[in-house]
Amino acid sequence: MRILLIEDEKDLSSIIKQGLEEEGYIVDVANDGEEGQYMAENYPANVIILDIMLPIVDGLTLLSNIRKKGISTPVILLTARDAVLDKIKGLDTGADDYLTKPFVFGELLARVRTLIRRQSAVKESIVRIADLEINTSTHEVMRGGIHIPLSAREYALLEYLAYHKDNVVSRTDIVEHIYKEDTDMDSNIVDVYINYLRNKIDKDHKEKLIHTVRGAGYMLRTKEV
Repeated sequence: MRILLIEDEKDLSSIIKQGLEEEGYIVDVANDGEEGQYMAENYPANVIILDIMLPIVDGLTLLSNIRKKGISTPVILLTARDAVLDKIKGLDTGADDYLTKPFVFGELLARVRTLIRRQSAVKESIVRIADLEINTSTHEVMRGGIHIPLSAREYALLEYLAYHKDNVVSRTDIVEHIYKEDTDMDSNIVDVYINYLRNKIDKDHKEKLIHTVRGAGYMLRTKEV
């Protein structure tokens, strides 16, 4: 999953970015409102983390601008402790949630996960497909009660498929949401990681869950397509 972080405090930005990346997210960073608005308009993200106090273009103006352009990406506002009016205005402008600085990183992470679930058909922290269980809070994966160890990239791909279970996701969608910007769209990296997952998730099971939809992409479901 891809996060756009718009924060001008570089130390805080670095801490948030590192923490999110350790959880398997791809994180794009902008340090002012002008750059942040450009990235919000041109690079798909699952969640935007937006500081209100930004140089060049402030966070509330940025939020208003992207909402007017029809960008519905969920937004978490980062606000000062006493900025009650900013919180109210931000929610009225189209923010989905807010956190008051300073905050505990674990709370930010939980709110990110909640907003991602809200966009998908999956509303629980544990996703179940047949006998496969994916805990999106702990990143633990089990099939038939047996723990399956996955690398961070393998987990990110599986989680993305799980959030879109029973729907086809294209290679382009996968690259845009779980790989860095410099990934070659024409490379076979998605196919390679799909094969890694199949070897770990499906290989020893009669019922296959990861399916190729010819000419379209991949799907995580219990019936062949």
